[in-house]
This record gives sequence, structure tokens and C-alpha cells, in this order.
Amino acid sequence: MPLIPLDIPPGFVRNGTDLQSSGRWRDGSLVRWREGSMRPIGGWSERIASMFSATPRGMHTWQALNGSRWIAGGTYNSLKAATAGGTVYDITPTGLTAGLEDAALATGYGSGFYGTGSYGVARSSTGTYSEATTWDLDNWGEYLVACSSADGKLYEWQLGVAPSVTPAAAITNAPTSCSGLLVTEERILFALGAGGNPRRIAWCDQENNTQWTAAATNQAGDIELQTAGQIMAAVRTTGQTLILTDIDAHRATYQGPPFIYGFERVGQACGMIARKAVASTDAGVFWMGQKGFFRFDGSSVQELPCSVSDHVFLDISTDQISKAWAVSNGQNGEVWWFYVSGASSDGEIDSYVAYDYKENHWLIGKMARTAGIDRGVFKQPLFASAAGAVYDHETGYSYGGQEVYAESGPVRMGTGETLFHALRLLPDELTQGSVTATFKARNYPNTNLNSDSLERTYGPFSMANPTDIRFSGRQLRMRVTSTGIGAWRWGVPSIDLVQAGKR
Repeated sequence: MPLIPLDIPPGFVRNGTDLQSSGRWRDGSLVRWREGSMRPIGGWSERIASMFSATPRGMHTWQALNGSRWIAGGTYNSLKAATAGGTVYDITPTGLTAGLEDAALATGYGSGFYGTGSYGVARSSTGTYSEATTWDLDNWGEYLVACSSADGKLYEWQLGVAPSVTPAAAITNAPTSCSGLLVTEERILFALGAGGNPRRIAWCDQENNTQWTAAATNQAGDIELQTAGQIMAAVRTTGQTLILTDIDAHRATYQGPPFIYGFERVGQACGMIARKAVASTDAGVFWMGQKGFFRFDGSSVQELPCSVSDHVFLDISTDQISKAWAVSNGQNGEVWWFYVSGASSDGEIDSYVAYDYKENHWLIGKMARTAGIDRGVFKQPLFASAAGAVYDHETGYSYGGQEVYAESGPVRMGTGETLFHALRLLPDELTQGSVTATFKARNYPNTNLNSDSLERTYGPFSMANPTDIRFSGRQLRMRVTSTGIGAWRWGVPSIDLVQAGKR
């Protein structure tokens, strides 16, 4: 028979049954596609070994007026800042109310209503959900502004001569019991969930974050959104500010005096799943919802068709859903979401899903990062681990010992009716020898029906031109695995098949 090209389209498909991902990539980690060829994502290297003493959930970078670059991040009980060179300062506000490092569900004594349930029997998981503490961080000029979702106060850290002994301080006259903050394009500070009202937004006067009382002589004000949900986050986007609740989406458009801002609902049934699960890009704002992903293009909200939604939403740990977070990877045209999977041994983030909005496909994989920020004042994106280290990402090809691979769904040999013998593989690889190929062959879609349907593994095979392979079956799946450091590319290999009988 002639050579058969294994032309598998970019991106992962993980919805439905195993056979429904036939001819597509079904599983993998730490790979992406560009212009049809698969390649490894950029690796990472440690920048700061121990910036945080607990798990960070919120990061920000900015540049001071003197050109110095800064990194800031918060944990459930602290706020830290660091220079580009790695000098770390504890800027935790005095009297900060500590929150929760892990989400908790109050199901024990004292939770729920008195008299419900049986004495001595643990309550079912229907109690009050307490989120893992996250931080909203932004810069007010060269100063850092911050709000912990557990503490609720708005803080400002002013760069000075001795930042090591100057903690962040509460902003004078600012609302308390807030859930987050944002500095708008107009240099107005938004307080989200102000005063403990989950639907209220208060804002300060323009260029004056200590003036919060509305008057004819300033631009301070507030509004309670007409929504049944609670405000989760706000993000800057082109010409407006997008406000996301857990059930819908609203936009705020600056109008100037006397009303200052106009508010309009732009999406329904598109609520956000966690406070940090949103990222703003040149292509719009993207976020994770309860069972899908959404995009705001500047005028309306659309749900994104997702080829891996079954994998993500059946895998994600609902108990630790509040830890999920998003980051833009602008240099690669991607948005990444990190989350805790059901397989996580410690209840901490271990997985990611990413959307390539330039080439319109989805990526999945394993990576343990709890906070991060896209490149900006730093050349590369910065991500942090649960242990408190900060890493430069998309640099080099070191992955901390993690496997870099992609595995296809089943590929039918011919019509799938008869058996085929696979004899040779002609690789299509830029740096031949940088990857191996492993094949799994089987006769039937379900491998647990009888002994004749067992899937058998052949390889791994090191790439040569051609590569001798020997196996038989009605279906095959191919696994491509990186063998080490290198900028390899995997294109469209061909396989030499010989038809056999039906048994």
C-alpha cells in the first residue's frame, strides 16, 4: 500500500468518547502548535527562590518612575514586594485580617440551621462555602494598590527610601469590606463589593484615591448593579471596564460629570467561576464560567466552543474551584487557566487548559502554578509556585523533570474493518532525534470487552529516516515524546501499512 500521512490537526479534542477524538490529539502536556507544526512550550527558570512563605494567589508587576521594576504578590496572610534582582520586602499591612489558604466548606458543628440533621452525623456538603483568599493588585502611578478578598480594605504601598520597613497602609476614606479593586483607564479606583454589598461598586475622585464622597466638585460615586449575583472581578479592556459577576457581565463606560459612569449589562448566564479566572487581551476579555469559557469582544459576550470542556469540567475539583486563575500569554496569542484537578494529591493547582485565540484551538496539560502575570515590564511571563518561588516562563527548554508529550486519539487504519500491519514510519521532524514515537494498537474501540481487544504498546522508537516499526491492528494511536532539551518541530509523518485479513 502507499504511505499514509498521519496528518493530525492542531489542538486537543477531549469531548465525548475516546473514538470521537479519532484522528485528533487527545492527551498531552507542555506542547503547542504554530502554523500546523507541534512544538514544546517555552520552559522556565527560577528567578526568586522564596518570595512567599505561603501559597500566592495574585501577582502584579510594574515600573517605578526611576525605571526600577517591581513584583508584588499576596498570600492568605501576607503581602510581599520584590525588586527585579530578587530582593524581597514584607509590606504586609498592619492588622491585616488573615484569610484561608485553602477553600473550606462549613459542614460541621455550627454550620447550617439549628436542629437539622442527626446528632453525631457529619453534615452533607451543602454548607457555607468559604473561598481561598485571593488578592487584587494594581498600580496607582508608581504606587501599588491592593485588596485581599478576606480582609476587604484598600491598601496603598508608596515606594520610598526604606521600603523594607514601610508596610502598605489603608487608603484614607476608602470603603471597607470590599472583595476587590481595579484602577480604570481614567485613573479612578474602583472598590468592588464596597461596604460588604456584593453588588455595589464605589469609586474615588479622578486622580485622588482619598476622596470617596460624591459631590458636585468631584467625580466620586457609587452604584449597585442590578443583578442577582455577586461581583467577582473587574478588568480593563478597550475603552471601557468589564465587570463580571457569578451569573452575568456588565460594562462601565466613562461619561464624565455629572453621572461619571454609565453601566450596561452585556451578557447573561455567563458568570465567572472564580475571582482570578479572567484575563484581558488585545482580542478581548476571556474567562472561565461554570461549565464553559466566554469572551467579551468589546460589545457582546460569546461562549467559546471548547473541544476539551468535558476533560476540564469533569476533572476540576469543585471543592477548590476558587483557586482557579487565568493569565494572558500575549507573545503566543494564548489565554491560560490553571486549576486544581480531582487527581491533585494536596488540593493544590496541578493542571491547566489554554486557548490559542490566534489559531483557534485548545491546549491541556500539567503545571503547578498558583499565580502569575504576563510579560510587560519583564521580558518573560512570571509565574509562582505553591512553595513561593517565582519563575521566568517561556524561556529555554527546562521543565523541572516533567514529561513533554502529545498522544492522539485512535486512528483507523483504512476503513477499520480489516487488520493492517504497520511496517515503517517516515518522520517529519525538524531536529531529528529530539522526540520518540510510541504506538498503541488495538482491534476494537473499547479495550475491556474481551482479550482480543486489548491495546498493546510498541516502542518508543527513536526517529530515523525511515524508522522500522512492527505491529498490527485495526486502530492505532501515536504518542510523541520529547527526549530532552531542544526546539523540535513535529509535522506530518507517514506510515507504511500492509493490509492483512479481517482476523
